Amino acid sequence: MTDRPSTAQRRRGARPPTASEQLEALLGYPWPFPGRPPKHDLSTWTVTDDWPNPVPVTEAEIEVFEQWFGDLFDELSSPGD
Repeated sequence: MTDRPSTAQRRRGARPPTASEQLEALLGYPWPFPGRPPKHDLSTWTVTDDWPNPVPVTEAEIEVFEQWFGDLFDELSSPGD
């Protein structure tokens, strides 16, 4: 057996490895993991709310939301037709 590429491979050219193939080569195991994802037992989860009250928001953050969602905010705050 030779290491020569097949005719189809020569026509296509060598393709670069996919992101998953690169991760597998780097990590040493396939990614994403084969099979179903593990089931999580939600009863073992802990939710911690350690945010200050009120949550601080900067003017820049408000401006971003107004820029992206201004039309939606206007529609939600206008009286119904």
